[in-house]
Amino acid sequence: MPSSTSPVRRELIGDLAVRLLDIGPQRLRVAVDGYTASGKTSFAHELAAAIRAQGRPTLRASFDDFKKPWSDAREKGYDRISGEGYYRNAPDFESARSLLLEPAGPLGSGTVALCGHDPLTGVDHRHVTVNAPNDAVLIVDSVFALRPEYDDYWDFRIWLDVPTEVSLERGIDRDAESEGRAEAERLHRDRYHESERIYIAEVDPVSKADAVIDNADFASPSLIRG
Repeated sequence: MPSSTSPVRRELIGDLAVRLLDIGPQRLRVAVDGYTASGKTSFAHELAAAIRAQGRPTLRASFDDFKKPWSDAREKGYDRISGEGYYRNAPDFESARSLLLEPAGPLGSGTVALCGHDPLTGVDHRHVTVNAPNDAVLIVDSVFALRPEYDDYWDFRIWLDVPTEVSLERGIDRDAESEGRAEAERLHRDRYHESERIYIAEVDPVSKADAVIDNADFASPSLIRG
């Protein structure tokens, strides 16, 4: 759980938490979307903490944990290496909908799987479930969260806005230690950035967002719209 970096950030996230809870006392599902390395995971953690401070239980998930395993791509021979292939073929839409989004909704069973396949080990966790209280708030961070395959399930949609070059540099810097600088640049420029370009062109996720937040400066985010 990251510590909040500034009073400005705490106030914005606290105000957003209050606004979300005004939607109603039922289970809610919230998407935190944006470019790779826009700060989605930390923002979602902090938002969940702010909601818990208001007395509501939360669930946290990431669509990084709802991708098809690499073994599936190797066995079936489809592309998930290029930007196009990553966008078209990597997500496990069925598991995300049936195990996470549907049961976490106001009319769902409340029996929720928070992870499909572990993205690092490939281990299948779809049988591991938690029980979501009737007033729980599920917060999911992800690129591509507002794709048509998911979009109807959200009760509130947040887009974290950062310039594309900022997201690229952040992502490359983040992954350079584990991947090496050259490989990190290739991954982000040829796969992630290209897949996000397709997403923006086809879906226009910013137009779907209920709140658009400038997150270029972590210490001083600001509400652009909503």
